[in-house]
Amino acid sequence: MTQVACIGECMIELKQDQGDCQGGLHSRGYGGDTHNTAVYLARLGVEVDYITALGNDPMSDEMLAGWAAEGVGTSWVVRLKGKLPGLYMIQTDEFGDRRFFHWRESAAARSLMDLPETDGILDSLGTYDVVYLSAITLSIYSAPGRAKLIDALHRARKRGARIAFDTNYRASGWSDPDVARAVIGQAFAVSDIVLAATEDLLPLYPYESDEQLMERIRCNETVLKLLQPASIVRFEGALKEVRAEPVIEPVVDTTAAGDSFSAAYIAARLSGAEPVEAARAGHRLGGVVVCYPGAIIPRSAMPINILPRAAPP
Repeated sequence: MTQVACIGECMIELKQDQGDCQGGLHSRGYGGDTHNTAVYLARLGVEVDYITALGNDPMSDEMLAGWAAEGVGTSWVVRLKGKLPGLYMIQTDEFGDRRFFHWRESAAARSLMDLPETDGILDSLGTYDVVYLSAITLSIYSAPGRAKLIDALHRARKRGARIAFDTNYRASGWSDPDVARAVIGQAFAVSDIVLAATEDLLPLYPYESDEQLMERIRCNETVLKLLQPASIVRFEGALKEVRAEPVIEPVVDTTAAGDSFSAAYIAARLSGAEPVEAARAGHRLGGVVVCYPGAIIPRSAMPINILPRAAPP
């Protein structure tokens, strides 16, 4: 049985070529938060399916071929005639911090909750060990589509799936912050694992402390990534701060740092690691990813010591 389903959107990624100080030369790749997590899960040995909609264009063909090469399952990818993937551009500064510019209003993925195939896709969620989605996932659907997905997540939980939710909040994807707060609150209520970040939550809840932000999330298993290189893990009522190891190499692009953290955390938990060890694994992989441009690092750059070693029997 495939262990994880990731739901969301993959887009065409344009990133500035290294050494181009004028910013006019870009290379093309693919990315999107849940897509990035799916790829890193597959690289960590987890069986994963990506659930999305694509067009019937050559770039969508390339995406499918790339996912197959990475070992990401595509049986629930719907192809829509006449549609295209979304597009985004990454702009990074000298510290590796990034800004995103999106063109995605008519992207195929936005239609996923409104298709003849939708009910079958949503019914399949209960067959997975973990269903992973993000606030960006929820932002691309209509209000009825979001309600349909949240209801399906409740049904999946009753069938034994664990829901993992990443708070990846981008204000540009929401019509109103109040809508975002309400929808993210619904996601918290249906989740078994919440992977949060202060940089996501502070725009929604300004001036709140880390402790106050954690109090807003009632989930039994919660990780809050802090503004400094550390996280707070709460599991079964106990809190533990986990500090990231120092990043030795220069930080060139923080794109997908959180997505790769989520992948390593989920992979570690599926392998039997406790939440604190899983968070350490997340920090280790994120610390490697930020040293490379773009969302997905070369396969040759994947470290081999990310997941905790299994305890001897």
